[in-house]
Amino acid sequence: MNLVYLNGLFSRPETASVSVFDRGFCYGDGLFETLRTYSNRVFELGRHLDRLYYSARAIHLDLPMTRGEWTQAVLETLAMQAQGDCMLRIAVSRGAQTAGLNILADTAPTVVITARPHQPPPRESYLNGVRVALVPGSAHRIGGLDRQIKSSNYLSHILIRHEVVNRGFQEAVLMDGDNRVTEGTTSNIFIVHKGHLLTPPPGPCVLAGITREVVLELARKNDVPCTEVDLSAEQIFQADEVFLTNTGIELLPVSCADGHLIADGRPGPLTRSLHRLFLKNIEAGF
Repeated sequence: MNLVYLNGLFSRPETASVSVFDRGFCYGDGLFETLRTYSNRVFELGRHLDRLYYSARAIHLDLPMTRGEWTQAVLETLAMQAQGDCMLRIAVSRGAQTAGLNILADTAPTVVITARPHQPPPRESYLNGVRVALVPGSAHRIGGLDRQIKSSNYLSHILIRHEVVNRGFQEAVLMDGDNRVTEGTTSNIFIVHKGHLLTPPPGPCVLAGITREVVLELARKNDVPCTEVDLSAEQIFQADEVFLTNTGIELLPVSCADGHLIADGRPGPLTRSLHRLFLKNIEAGF
């Protein structure tokens, strides 16, 4: 039976609950990390914890556990699950307090860790690529932060994703007020131009994705020139290859953006090569 980790205890999903006054529920005042397992091993747990600690400092949230305790809680949650690869989710809110926006230092954070079976995109998506829509002026930024974090407030992404899916696309690519490409609603974006790998740099509107970091490292180790640089819509349309990355999809090729075929509309050789390198990295134990 799958159990839910809630503030140090394991509960059945139907009985696990948090306060109606929890700031995560009331304001989206919290953080989350989504992790994946391969053969019962958690992919890049250390990097996910690094990002969780960075994000917590950025929003003045004191995490209630040490890194060792986080690791133990994640592995215990994993041990409670049925066999098979799964997606783990760490969620931390600022906890329950009375109404008002002020941060109260004595409020105990709420910690929830859950797991569910991993459901990858259909095989056809990797063979044929997916369709994305570019959405001008949609990039989400949290005021006062100079770098994007995994905030629990995902309403903007939810609405944009809903709109483009209803139009027949698989993902939305967000653009900022200066018409620069930033990221997807749940992914980072890469393009290939004349053998050169390009991706927007982390910043106020671009999350430093874990899979994104691994792909850049693999590219550099294998002498693939790569640069973090601002991208325009035109560069997406004229790219030789485009792909998306995140924990659940790994490297997912894009065949069409806003009705523009990417090259011949089929996944390109560098995308396929980097995905093979990524999977070999998994087999070697990360």
